[in-house]
This record gives sequence, C-alpha cells and structure tokens, in this order.
Amino acid sequence: MNWDETGPDTGDLTDDRLVDAGADGEDTAVEAALRPKDLHEFVGQEKVREQLDLVLKAARARGATADHVLLSGAPGLGKTTLSMIIAAEMGAPIRITSGPAIQHAGDLAAILSSLQEGEVLFLDEIHRMSRPAEEMLYMAMEDFRVDVIVGKGPGATAIPLELPPFTLVGATTRAGLLPPPLRDRFGFTGHMEFYAPTELERVIHRSAGLLDVAIDTAGAAEIAGRSRGTPRIANRLLRRVRDYAQVKAEGRIDRDIAAAALRVYEVDARGLDRLDRAVLSALLKLFGGGPVGLSTLAVAVGEERETVEEVAEPFLVREGLLARTPRGRVATPAAWAHLGLVPPQHGAKGQQGLFGA
Repeated sequence: MNWDETGPDTGDLTDDRLVDAGADGEDTAVEAALRPKDLHEFVGQEKVREQLDLVLKAARARGATADHVLLSGAPGLGKTTLSMIIAAEMGAPIRITSGPAIQHAGDLAAILSSLQEGEVLFLDEIHRMSRPAEEMLYMAMEDFRVDVIVGKGPGATAIPLELPPFTLVGATTRAGLLPPPLRDRFGFTGHMEFYAPTELERVIHRSAGLLDVAIDTAGAAEIAGRSRGTPRIANRLLRRVRDYAQVKAEGRIDRDIAAAALRVYEVDARGLDRLDRAVLSALLKLFGGGPVGLSTLAVAVGEERETVEEVAEPFLVREGLLARTPRGRVATPAAWAHLGLVPPQHGAKGQQGLFGA
C-alpha cells in the first residue's frame, strides 16, 4: 500500500468498516440464516461448548431449568448464537433484550413478569444496565421473585411478585464492569476466545454452503487469515468476496480471487483496513515510530481520540504492531515490516529501549 509522503488520506475511515466486529442491519439479517441451530453445528469455542453441553444435558435430565449463564468476550464471537442454542437445546422460547434498553427497574419488572416457565431471557451488554434494574435482577435470579414498589414516599409499599423459573443468559464485552454480586449469581460463566484461522475456515465453508457460494480451500484460508479471529467479520468478508466473484470470476472463489477482492475493499493480508494503516502510517512516517501521545496521533489521522483508542488500537496491539507505553504509543518492528518501511537508525531511543531494535 503506497501512501504519499505527507501521510495518508483519512477521510471517513470509520464509515462502513468491513472489519468492524459490531453488527449492522445487513449482518443481523444474514446472521439469522447462517447461525447454527445446536451445539454440534457450532464451530470453535471447544471448552465453552463442552462445558455448556454438560450443563444443559444435566438440567434436562433433572427436568429443571438450566443455570443462569454469563458469556463474555469481544463482539462477533457467537454470544448471541449460543444464547439461541441454549434455548433450542432446552426446548424453550427465548426473549431478547439489552442492557441499554433497561434504564429503570420497572422496565425489567415488566419483562420478568411476562416470562413463561423455563423461558430463556437473553440480556446483551448486561454491564450497561442501570443500577436500580441491576439490584432488582439479583433477587429475580436467586429467588425468582421481585418486589414491585407501588406509590411514592412514606406511603409506598412493596408488593412481592413471584416469577416462574427461567434462565438468564447475560452477554458482555466488558466482564470487568459487572459487579461481583451479579457475577456470582451466574451458575456458568464462559469466556469466548478469538478463533484460530483453521476454525474460521470451517465457519467460511459452512456459510458458503448456506449461501450457495463455490469456494475452495485456499480461498477460504485467504479470507480466514484476514478476519481478525472473528466469525462475524469472516462472514461479512465472504459476502463481499462473493459479490466480486460473481462480477469478475463467474461466481467461484479461489485464493487469487479472494485476495483481489479484498484488495478492492482495502483489507490487507493481516486484516488491517484503511483506519488501521492510517494510524500505523502516521505513527511511523510522521513520528518516527513514537513514542507519541494518543491525542497527537488522533489529530494526525483526523479522527477523535476515542476512535483511535477504542476502534483501531485494540487490534493493532493484539497483532503486536503497536504498544501502549507510559510515554505514548510506540510502533513495534513488526509494524515497520508490515508497511514495508525501514526503521530510522537514530532518534528512536524509546523504541530501542522497549524492543532492543
């Protein structure tokens, strides 16, 4: 990728990012058709899948509702899919809501009071629920009861409302924000890990079959290697490569077609997109590899500080291309190599001290 000497053009870098792990409207519609229906179809997350299978089988053998389940991990790894599988395995309906949608205790009470016996309540982004609703949830999870407050002031009375047994499945991308009393009430906690490329290849082959897309092993491997360890991104890239193949290659995907398609969409061999490369390019070309402050780096790429810190940096750090230090952001030797640049021989003492380069 060639950048001019004054740095990259960074206009609208966060718009419609193919490698964003969040779900948009199109993803939501397509994922409904691609989601596995049971644990045997679910690819990856071997430990979580095995442990969850035991929990569900034991609950069915007892004729009881399953324990409450907490699933944590980055977006796009399958937390919503697993919640639906839990409901399917238990033969129960599922109710889906999210933490930001529950801003008052009354909102939660209305949902809980309408649950059927054995129903699964999926609460996405549970860490963003309001504190009053969270405190109500403690009693609902443990005693299957909530106290509904009627009236205000000294005349207010609490009316206990019994709830049918239900299973709460909470999902969070930030498990550390959950208070201990809430975490302790979950009978099973599973952490979702990023997928290995071989697992993503299986996801891509399965999705390609459902989408009626012809793809060979090398083509699937090429897409998997650029998918950031995330099935949602893998499926999104597959759909874009499918579009390219239908126009340019009679609908068949091989390694060359996949690579050519993803060059068009500016997703490189390591899964970096325009925003990621803009951050690295500014860090290397304008600041000699750092260290440089986050605010200065954000100004250099024309983005908000939060965008650089929360959107671009996590993947760059995970890939070993960028390091966060007390003195600022520093590029690693791998970053220089990835952009095909030669590290300066002087003026990079901070980098030498960190990496010995």
